[in-house]
Amino acid sequence: MIIIKRLYITDLDGTLLDSSGKVSVNTGKIINSLIEEGIYFTFATARSVYSAKPITAGININVPCILMNGVSIYDISENRYIVNNYIDYSKSLEIADIFRKNNLNCFIYRIEDNILKAYFTEINSNVMRSFAESRKNNYNKPFIQCGDLSEVADDKTVYFTVTGEYQELFPVKEAVSVTEGTDYAFYRDTYTGKYYLEIFSGSASKANGIKYLRSEYGFDEVICFGDNLNDMKMFSESDIKIAVGNAVPELKEMADFIALSNNDDGIAKWLAENYGR
Repeated sequence: MIIIKRLYITDLDGTLLDSSGKVSVNTGKIINSLIEEGIYFTFATARSVYSAKPITAGININVPCILMNGVSIYDISENRYIVNNYIDYSKSLEIADIFRKNNLNCFIYRIEDNILKAYFTEINSNVMRSFAESRKNNYNKPFIQCGDLSEVADDKTVYFTVTGEYQELFPVKEAVSVTEGTDYAFYRDTYTGKYYLEIFSGSASKANGIKYLRSEYGFDEVICFGDNLNDMKMFSESDIKIAVGNAVPELKEMADFIALSNNDDGIAKWLAENYGR
Protein backbone atom coordinates (compact mmCIF):
# COMPACT_ATOMS: atom_id res chain seq x y z
CA MET A 1 0.00 0.00 0.00
CA ILE A 2 1.40 3.37 -1.04
CA ILE A 3 1.06 6.06 1.64
CA ILE A 4 0.89 9.60 0.28
CA LYS A 5 2.27 12.25 2.62
CA ARG A 6 0.09 15.34 2.18
CA LEU A 7 0.53 18.87 3.42
CA TYR A 8 -2.61 20.95 3.95
CA ILE A 9 -1.75 24.65 3.93
CA THR A 10 -4.08 27.61 4.20
CA ASP A 11 -4.07 31.35 3.88
CA LEU A 12 -5.34 33.13 7.00
CA ASP A 13 -7.31 36.32 6.38
CA GLY A 14 -10.50 35.70 4.47
CA THR A 15 -9.77 31.97 4.36
CA LEU A 16 -9.12 30.24 7.69
CA LEU A 17 -10.18 33.31 9.69
CA ASP A 18 -13.78 34.51 9.70
CA SER A 19 -14.79 38.07 8.88
CA SER A 20 -13.99 39.16 12.45
CA GLY A 21 -10.40 37.98 11.97
CA LYS A 22 -10.66 34.94 14.24
CA VAL A 23 -10.53 31.16 14.02
CA SER A 24 -14.04 30.01 14.87
CA VAL A 25 -14.49 27.52 17.70
CA ASN A 26 -15.90 24.96 15.28
CA THR A 27 -13.03 25.36 12.81
CA GLY A 28 -10.46 24.95 15.57
CA LYS A 29 -12.19 21.87 16.94
CA ILE A 30 -12.45 20.13 13.55
CA ILE A 31 -8.89 20.88 12.45
CA ASN A 32 -7.35 19.89 15.79
CA SER A 33 -9.20 16.57 15.71
CA LEU A 34 -7.79 15.92 12.22
CA ILE A 35 -4.28 16.85 13.38
CA GLU A 36 -4.66 14.26 16.13
CA GLU A 37 -5.53 11.73 13.41
CA GLY A 38 -2.27 12.52 11.61
CA ILE A 39 -2.98 15.38 9.21
CA TYR A 40 -0.08 17.77 8.44
CA PHE A 41 -1.46 21.30 8.71
CA THR A 42 0.03 24.79 8.55
CA PHE A 43 -0.56 28.23 7.04
CA ALA A 44 0.90 30.73 4.58
CA THR A 45 0.09 34.37 5.20
CA ALA A 46 1.02 37.97 4.49
CA ARG A 47 1.01 38.50 8.24
CA SER A 48 4.16 38.62 10.34
CA VAL A 49 4.75 36.61 13.50
CA TYR A 50 3.44 39.65 15.42
CA SER A 51 -0.15 38.73 14.63
CA ALA A 52 -0.05 35.31 12.95
CA LYS A 53 1.11 33.39 16.00
CA PRO A 54 -1.48 34.63 18.53
CA ILE A 55 -4.32 34.45 16.04
CA THR A 56 -3.63 30.76 15.32
CA ALA A 57 -2.81 29.80 18.91
CA GLY A 58 -5.95 27.66 19.15
CA ILE A 59 -4.76 25.31 16.40
CA ASN A 60 -2.02 22.76 16.99
CA ILE A 61 0.05 23.67 13.92
CA ASN A 62 2.51 20.83 13.31
CA VAL A 63 4.52 22.06 10.28
CA PRO A 64 6.54 25.31 10.00
CA CYS A 65 4.48 28.15 8.57
CA ILE A 66 5.10 30.68 5.80
CA LEU A 67 5.10 34.32 6.89
CA MET A 68 4.99 37.68 5.10
CA ASN A 69 4.09 36.28 1.68
CA GLY A 70 6.99 33.84 1.73
CA VAL A 71 9.68 36.04 3.24
CA SER A 72 10.17 33.64 6.17
CA ILE A 73 9.66 30.01 7.11
CA TYR A 74 8.95 29.95 10.84
CA ASP A 75 8.74 27.11 13.36
CA ILE A 76 5.99 28.08 15.79
CA SER A 77 6.73 25.27 18.24
CA GLU A 78 10.37 26.34 18.59
CA ASN A 79 9.83 30.10 18.11
CA ARG A 80 12.55 30.41 15.49
CA TYR A 81 13.07 31.43 11.90
CA ILE A 82 14.24 28.60 9.66
CA VAL A 83 14.59 30.57 6.40
CA ASN A 84 14.62 34.32 5.72
CA ASN A 85 14.75 36.02 2.32
CA TYR A 86 16.52 39.35 2.79
CA ILE A 87 16.28 42.25 0.36
CA ASP A 88 19.59 43.26 -1.19
CA TYR A 89 21.12 46.24 0.64
CA SER A 90 21.16 48.54 -2.40
CA LYS A 91 17.55 47.61 -3.25
CA SER A 92 16.44 48.34 0.32
CA LEU A 93 17.85 51.84 0.00
CA GLU A 94 16.22 52.24 -3.40
CA ILE A 95 12.80 51.25 -2.06
CA ALA A 96 13.17 53.57 0.93
CA ASP A 97 13.92 56.38 -1.51
CA ILE A 98 10.81 55.56 -3.56
CA PHE A 99 8.66 55.99 -0.46
CA ARG A 100 10.42 59.25 0.38
CA LYS A 101 9.91 60.68 -3.12
CA ASN A 102 6.21 59.81 -2.93
CA ASN A 103 5.83 61.36 0.55
CA LEU A 104 4.46 58.08 1.85
CA ASN A 105 5.21 56.57 5.23
CA CYS A 106 5.54 52.82 5.68
CA PHE A 107 6.78 50.15 8.06
CA ILE A 108 10.08 48.43 7.36
CA TYR A 109 10.79 45.03 8.92
CA ARG A 110 14.25 43.68 9.77
CA ILE A 111 15.17 40.32 11.27
CA GLU A 112 18.03 40.63 13.72
CA ASP A 113 19.20 37.67 15.84
CA ASN A 114 15.96 35.75 15.25
CA ILE A 115 13.85 38.76 16.28
CA LEU A 116 11.59 40.66 13.89
CA LYS A 117 11.82 44.41 14.42
CA ALA A 118 9.55 46.97 12.77
CA TYR A 119 10.65 50.55 12.11
CA PHE A 120 8.76 53.64 10.96
CA THR A 121 9.46 57.35 10.51
CA GLU A 122 6.00 58.66 11.35
CA ILE A 123 2.53 57.28 11.98
CA ASN A 124 0.21 59.79 10.36
CA SER A 125 -2.98 57.86 9.70
CA ASN A 126 -5.53 55.92 11.71
CA VAL A 127 -4.91 52.83 9.58
CA MET A 128 -1.17 52.84 10.33
CA ARG A 129 -1.85 53.53 14.01
CA SER A 130 -4.28 50.62 14.27
CA PHE A 131 -1.84 48.35 12.43
CA ALA A 132 1.00 49.14 14.83
CA GLU A 133 -1.04 49.07 18.02
CA SER A 134 -2.66 45.69 17.34
CA ARG A 135 0.68 44.03 16.66
CA LYS A 136 2.48 45.75 19.50
CA ASN A 137 -0.09 44.52 22.00
CA ASN A 138 0.03 40.99 20.66
CA TYR A 139 3.79 40.60 20.47
CA ASN A 140 5.09 42.54 23.46
CA LYS A 141 7.64 44.43 21.32
CA PRO A 142 6.85 48.03 20.37
CA PHE A 143 7.53 49.32 16.89
CA ILE A 144 10.62 51.52 16.71
CA GLN A 145 10.64 55.07 15.37
CA CYS A 146 13.62 56.21 13.31
CA GLY A 147 14.61 59.49 11.68
CA ASP A 148 14.74 58.17 8.13
CA LEU A 149 14.13 54.75 6.56
CA SER A 150 17.58 54.83 4.96
CA GLU A 151 19.04 54.54 8.49
CA VAL A 152 17.68 50.99 8.85
CA ALA A 153 17.29 49.85 5.22
CA ASP A 154 20.29 47.51 5.09
CA ASP A 155 21.04 43.83 4.45
CA LYS A 156 18.83 42.75 7.37
CA THR A 157 15.73 44.21 5.71
CA VAL A 158 13.04 41.71 4.76
CA TYR A 159 9.84 43.67 4.17
CA PHE A 160 8.23 47.03 3.48
CA THR A 161 4.50 47.33 4.14
CA VAL A 162 1.98 50.14 3.86
CA THR A 163 -1.78 50.36 3.76
CA GLY A 164 -3.91 53.15 2.32
CA GLU A 165 -5.97 54.26 -0.64
CA TYR A 166 -5.39 52.73 -4.06
CA GLN A 167 -4.42 56.01 -5.73
CA GLU A 168 -1.76 56.92 -3.16
CA LEU A 169 -0.11 53.49 -3.20
CA PHE A 170 -0.27 52.90 -6.95
CA PRO A 171 2.72 55.16 -7.90
CA VAL A 172 4.93 53.31 -5.40
CA LYS A 173 3.76 49.97 -6.71
CA GLU A 174 4.61 51.05 -10.27
CA ALA A 175 8.11 52.19 -9.27
CA VAL A 176 8.77 48.99 -7.33
CA SER A 177 7.52 46.81 -10.20
CA VAL A 178 10.61 47.74 -12.24
CA THR A 179 13.06 47.38 -9.34
CA GLU A 180 15.10 44.26 -10.08
CA GLY A 181 15.53 41.66 -7.38
CA THR A 182 12.30 42.57 -5.58
CA ASP A 183 8.68 41.49 -5.69
CA TYR A 184 5.46 42.87 -4.24
CA ALA A 185 1.85 42.10 -3.35
CA PHE A 186 -0.81 44.75 -4.00
CA TYR A 187 -4.36 43.89 -2.98
CA ARG A 188 -7.49 45.08 -1.19
CA ASP A 189 -7.59 44.43 2.56
CA THR A 190 -10.19 41.89 3.66
CA TYR A 191 -11.39 43.96 6.62
CA THR A 192 -11.05 47.68 5.84
CA GLY A 193 -11.40 47.93 2.06
CA LYS A 194 -8.08 49.80 2.00
CA TYR A 195 -5.17 48.53 -0.08
CA TYR A 196 -2.01 46.81 1.07
CA LEU A 197 1.32 47.18 -0.69
CA GLU A 198 3.96 44.73 0.54
CA ILE A 199 7.48 44.67 -0.89
CA PHE A 200 10.00 41.89 -0.39
CA SER A 201 12.85 39.95 -1.99
CA GLY A 202 12.28 38.51 -5.44
CA SER A 203 13.20 35.14 -3.93
CA ALA A 204 10.29 35.29 -1.51
CA SER A 205 6.86 33.93 -2.37
CA LYS A 206 4.27 31.59 -0.94
CA ALA A 207 5.09 29.31 -3.88
CA ASN A 208 8.79 29.12 -2.97
CA GLY A 209 7.81 28.57 0.65
CA ILE A 210 5.74 25.57 -0.42
CA LYS A 211 8.64 24.26 -2.52
CA TYR A 212 10.86 24.43 0.56
CA LEU A 213 8.36 22.62 2.80
CA ARG A 214 7.73 19.98 0.16
CA SER A 215 11.45 19.31 -0.24
CA GLU A 216 12.60 19.53 3.39
CA TYR A 217 9.76 17.53 4.91
CA GLY A 218 9.13 15.05 2.12
CA PHE A 219 5.56 15.89 1.18
CA ASP A 220 4.23 14.09 -1.89
CA GLU A 221 1.23 16.39 -2.34
CA VAL A 222 0.28 19.89 -1.28
CA ILE A 223 -3.36 20.90 -0.87
CA CYS A 224 -3.88 24.64 -0.39
CA PHE A 225 -6.72 26.99 0.49
CA GLY A 226 -6.99 30.69 -0.36
CA ASP A 227 -9.21 33.67 -1.08
CA ASN A 228 -7.22 36.59 -2.50
CA LEU A 229 -4.89 37.64 -5.30
CA ASN A 230 -1.76 37.10 -3.19
CA ASP A 231 -2.67 33.39 -3.04
CA MET A 232 -2.29 32.89 -6.80
CA LYS A 233 1.40 31.94 -6.62
CA MET A 234 0.63 29.49 -3.83
CA PHE A 235 -2.07 27.95 -6.02
CA SER A 236 0.37 27.57 -8.90
CA GLU A 237 2.69 25.43 -6.75
CA SER A 238 0.01 23.23 -5.16
CA ASP A 239 -1.35 19.91 -6.40
CA ILE A 240 -4.92 20.56 -5.30
CA LYS A 241 -6.31 24.07 -4.98
CA ILE A 242 -9.40 25.05 -2.98
CA ALA A 243 -10.88 28.54 -3.00
CA VAL A 244 -13.31 29.49 -0.26
CA GLY A 245 -16.75 30.69 -1.34
CA ASN A 246 -15.87 34.33 -0.66
CA ALA A 247 -12.68 34.23 -2.79
CA VAL A 248 -12.03 36.69 -5.60
CA PRO A 249 -13.14 35.49 -9.07
CA GLU A 250 -9.56 35.21 -10.35
CA LEU A 251 -8.69 32.66 -7.66
CA LYS A 252 -11.89 30.69 -8.13
CA GLU A 253 -10.95 30.26 -11.79
CA MET A 254 -7.67 28.60 -10.72
CA ALA A 255 -9.32 26.36 -8.12
CA ASP A 256 -10.03 22.65 -8.39
CA PHE A 257 -12.75 22.94 -5.74
CA ILE A 258 -14.84 25.67 -4.15
CA ALA A 259 -15.42 25.29 -0.41
CA LEU A 260 -17.95 27.10 1.76
CA SER A 261 -17.09 30.65 2.80
CA ASN A 262 -14.74 31.60 5.62
CA ASN A 263 -17.76 32.51 7.76
CA ASP A 264 -19.20 29.00 7.28
CA ASP A 265 -16.11 27.06 8.45
CA GLY A 266 -15.36 26.35 4.79
CA ILE A 267 -11.86 24.92 5.20
CA ALA A 268 -12.64 22.79 8.23
CA LYS A 269 -15.76 21.31 6.65
CA TRP A 270 -13.94 20.59 3.38
CA LEU A 271 -11.18 18.83 5.30
CA ALA A 272 -13.63 16.81 7.37
CA GLU A 273 -15.35 15.60 4.19
CA ASN A 274 -12.24 15.01 2.09
CA TYR A 275 -9.33 14.15 4.40
CA GLY A 276 -7.83 10.78 3.52
CA ARG A 277 -9.41 10.48 0.11
